[in-house]
Amino acid sequence: MTAPNFRRFYNAFREIITIVHSSPNIEEVMQLVVWKVSEILNAKGAIFRLLNLEADELELSAAYGIGMKYLKKGPRLSHKIITDLCSHNKVIMIHDIHNDPRIQYPKEAEAEGIKFIIDVPLTIANDAFGILRIYFSQIREFTEDELNFTIAIAEQCSCALGKTRLIESHELKYHQLVLQTDKLSSLGRMAAGIAHEINNPLAGILLYSSNMAKKVDSDSQLKEGLDIIVHETIRCRKIIQELLDFSRGREPKKQPFNINEIIDQALAILENEFRLNMIEIRKNLADDIEDIMVDSNQIEQVFVNLLINAVEAMTGGGIIWINSSSNSQDEMVIVEIKDNGPGISGAEMDKIFEPFFSSKPKGTGLGLSVSYGIIHNHLGRLRVESDGENGTSFLVELPFMDQDC
Repeated sequence: MTAPNFRRFYNAFREIITIVHSSPNIEEVMQLVVWKVSEILNAKGAIFRLLNLEADELELSAAYGIGMKYLKKGPRLSHKIITDLCSHNKVIMIHDIHNDPRIQYPKEAEAEGIKFIIDVPLTIANDAFGILRIYFSQIREFTEDELNFTIAIAEQCSCALGKTRLIESHELKYHQLVLQTDKLSSLGRMAAGIAHEINNPLAGILLYSSNMAKKVDSDSQLKEGLDIIVHETIRCRKIIQELLDFSRGREPKKQPFNINEIIDQALAILENEFRLNMIEIRKNLADDIEDIMVDSNQIEQVFVNLLINAVEAMTGGGIIWINSSSNSQDEMVIVEIKDNGPGISGAEMDKIFEPFFSSKPKGTGLGLSVSYGIIHNHLGRLRVESDGENGTSFLVELPFMDQDC
């Protein structure tokens, strides 16, 4: 390479790299690159196309020197084409624009004055996510230095684009978390206020309707109506109690307990429920689990909630497996509650722990939210696994040692 060419490439490369790694505006970076690459290589123009995963197509992200009439028409490259391009691990030169499958509109390209094209893949860890395409008015030969310059620019752009996408992804998750936290805080305050306002008149309705139901004849139509009032009032009271539990989020009163004993207590509470709904319980509880520091009442509430959800998911009977084990590597006690019901769809999986979300007609959408909060306050994890067809597994993970002790 001659000294003037070396200085030209070096200065252009340094200018591009400086803005690539300093500008937070990725559109500005791509626009500068297509301009500078076109200028250094004496090209007609250049474009960036980045992969749209949903459409499986490369969409225009930046362009220089090419008319929008042609760009709007195409080309719209598929993921397969750039995957094939990346398998060559080098620049691909397209000398015959009329017979190359990468060129979808050869006549329009020729009308634009394009005779020759080179493609350079944009990759991160061998995964293709875009392409740098450079257009020329004449077929020409390239020196090794020109090709190395083009590849180096594409590699630097890949790093910058990958970093920007990662930052944007983290920012999006952070903002979603902030919004969710604000929403939960507002819901908690609202729930507490509503619950307290409704609780007193509801207690009066339940008291008077229960007393009246006891005084009327058992075959009276009034008796049937009063029983419905009592039943629905009790259901309302349960909803209000769940609202209060959700809003309070009280700290657990921890004492050493064996998780298997808490499981047995929860199963005993629901024994009649299992029998009425033709549910078979299959237990596999590990014998070597040591006591852990938990609020037994709260953890029992979690197991009862999960078991009731499993029962309600299986109309007409089914099987519930409940397993306990310990993971010494993660220092966690693990309880799995699995059913062979219809499973949970992908759309519901993302919302299942959100307050007031329920797939059941009469569900309050608070049981799993409360359970999630309880396990979180125990410094544990509550996870769900389901393929949407073959049942659902809830996994409760609680730490061996109390981190607050």
